[in-house]
Amino acid sequence: MRFALILGEVGTGLRRNMAMVISVVLVTFISLTFVGSAILLQMQIGQMKGYWYDKAQVAVYMCTATSSSANCANGEATDDQIAAVDTMLKGSTLAPFIKTYEFENHEQAYEKFKAQFAGNDVAQYVTPDLLNQTFWINMVDPQQSDVLVESLSSQPGVDSVVDQRSYLEQIFNILNAASYTAIGIALLMLVAAVLLIATTIRLSAFSRRREIGIMRLVGASNRFIQTPFILEGVIAALIGSILAGATVWAIVHFFVQGYLQQSLPLTAFVTVQDALWIVAPILIVLGVILAAISAKFAITRYLRV
Repeated sequence: MRFALILGEVGTGLRRNMAMVISVVLVTFISLTFVGSAILLQMQIGQMKGYWYDKAQVAVYMCTATSSSANCANGEATDDQIAAVDTMLKGSTLAPFIKTYEFENHEQAYEKFKAQFAGNDVAQYVTPDLLNQTFWINMVDPQQSDVLVESLSSQPGVDSVVDQRSYLEQIFNILNAASYTAIGIALLMLVAAVLLIATTIRLSAFSRRREIGIMRLVGASNRFIQTPFILEGVIAALIGSILAGATVWAIVHFFVQGYLQQSLPLTAFVTVQDALWIVAPILIVLGVILAAISAKFAITRYLRV
């Protein structure tokens, strides 16, 4: 009987404040969608780092006739200088850090350049001698690339030594900035949702002040009086949380897996399972907890007045 009475009070509150309940659902849905997107983006960044960092190479660019670095004061790298770098890569000092490496001469670099810039007018102004001859090196541990940079940067005939991870860091920094922006917006929206839930509960309690007075007169406990109002906030937030989880799942299913994965098959992306079994439960638990806390605080303060 007590449970049925509580559910009846919950239904009455939801019907009387339907507009506010819909507002809570929408604000919770939007804010938690931003939270879910930020979580997915951080998971995606982690996957991409693990995937691409292992494939990032260290490039040892040899001098060309037009290079301006201090090591290139005598013009293009000679065969002896190229052979000296090759010997160092095979030597006992650097070899333990290197998985594989290959040398790319002018002609090979030019063929790659033409394939990369096919149809671009810039290709007609580039000749093979303008492109660096390069040692492309795969590291056993990409995080130890500084060993190569320090050992080879000062060698005669070496224009520069570049760790390709530095290019990836720029991309990941942009993705992190987008993720932090989503988190910031989500936090603002969550604050709005909490305040809206508290306001909704107070309005619901005010509209039923006569019933509350009667329950107090007949000796109903504070817990019995508070429970229907807390459940109202929890139900509204739960609906918004479920909608947010469904939206995150749809984003992964239709956009990430349905489009990005097909367009970029060599890139590891977050999966539908990540959205369904990791992100969605987090959103539901977060929404329910925030709603319960804000509703409890609001109704407790109201009953003290």
